Amino acid sequence: MVVGDFPIETDTIVIGAGPGGYVAAIRAAQLGQKVTIVEKEYVGGVCLNVGCIPSKALIATGHRYETAKHSDKFGITAENVKVDFTKVQEFKAGVVQKLTSGVEGLLKGNKVEIVRGEAFFVDSQSLKVMTEKSSQTYNFKNAIIATGSRPIELPAFKYSKRVLNSTGALNLAEVPQKIVVIGGGVIGIELGTAYANFGTQITILEGAEEILGVGFEKQMSALVKRSLKKKGAEIYTKAMAKGVEESENGVIVTAEIKGEEKKFEADYVFVMVGRRPNTDEMGLEQAGVKVSERGLIEIDKQCRTNVSNIYAIGDVTAGPQLAHKASYEAKIAAEAIAGHTSVIDYVGIPAVVFSDPELATVGYTEKDAEDAGIEVITAKFPYAGNGRALSLDSTDGFVKLVTNKEDGVVIGAQIAGANASDIISELGMAVEAGMTAEDIALTIHAHPTLGEMTMEAAEVALGSPIHVLK
Repeated sequence: MVVGDFPIETDTIVIGAGPGGYVAAIRAAQLGQKVTIVEKEYVGGVCLNVGCIPSKALIATGHRYETAKHSDKFGITAENVKVDFTKVQEFKAGVVQKLTSGVEGLLKGNKVEIVRGEAFFVDSQSLKVMTEKSSQTYNFKNAIIATGSRPIELPAFKYSKRVLNSTGALNLAEVPQKIVVIGGGVIGIELGTAYANFGTQITILEGAEEILGVGFEKQMSALVKRSLKKKGAEIYTKAMAKGVEESENGVIVTAEIKGEEKKFEADYVFVMVGRRPNTDEMGLEQAGVKVSERGLIEIDKQCRTNVSNIYAIGDVTAGPQLAHKASYEAKIAAEAIAGHTSVIDYVGIPAVVFSDPELATVGYTEKDAEDAGIEVITAKFPYAGNGRALSLDSTDGFVKLVTNKEDGVVIGAQIAGANASDIISELGMAVEAGMTAEDIALTIHAHPTLGEMTMEAAEVALGSPIHVLK
């Protein structure tokens, strides 16, 4: 039976319930707006369901297995360490379920109406939410587009039983013996590392000169490359994947590497060459919203599109495709709708790779500063000089500060090493707050912790290090 379509009035309608959309909906509701959120697939979006969260659960279990097998130097040995991959997947699913149900509870607790279906703009003040059985019109004062992105599918590598995108890679029923990963970016490296820790033979094919080439310095990616090779991985750069032959039991991937054709046999091939914005097939042209050739929506400093009452956040806009970028923009958009003067400022936005070792960066790199004509002082402190890192047997890596030579203000930081994803938050706050190296050096850090290295690096920047020689 088709439900009658009588328009429903709402103040703000949010399209997409990922880390951008659900945050926007909650903040808008907190600011007194009547909010409707539309989701066509699952609350929590890609990040919570088939991205950030499940991949980290898989990475964590891979680390547990690797630790169980290789703790001899600690005086701990274990026999017949096995992986029950069904239980691994159950653990991962449990983490996802807790978070997604929690998000749904938060939306309902903030009196946000959750509507299932696909949204199509009718004009700049109304849209239809479609399901197989119904069509409902919503009239809105403001709309926030937060529809995220999807994996790019290569013409020569159509997704199938053995040609997988990140979603398929996360949901395998068993630990494969061999995998070819096309793309040495963040997603390819993270999932490649996760399976390498389970004992899978990994081959990475990257078209650029380096893995993790965008946003991470070569000295950082070099540590990851070395670690992967220790796990038995083969890494080919300047490698162009040409095609795949698929059989019932595996694949043969053909690639051109430095002018020579090579073939790689594997159980699966993971295609991880980037993501494209979900801005097609939602009627943006009906609303008058401008979209670039790449499918990105242009926004101003308040996440407003060229149509004054329609906003866009997250992967549908330019910039790094990061969940925390989407959440940050979500708050700006909701506050702008409420009449606040909030504007976006990306200087303190961190980026993290959950590789071995972890990588994290925030603000300017040394090269960024050089390109911007800023004279800087860089200061590094090695993990090998930190007591906590030694006790963890995690001595690969460093903390690096980039400070303005003129006034000592911290304008950037890079970390390669254990728990870099956690340590970077302090340095992100330092960049955001305009703190100096002296501010960090004068902050008493607990001992023994990995966090002490930020203080140590700050002392290096000031020219008065204690635990490394000048």
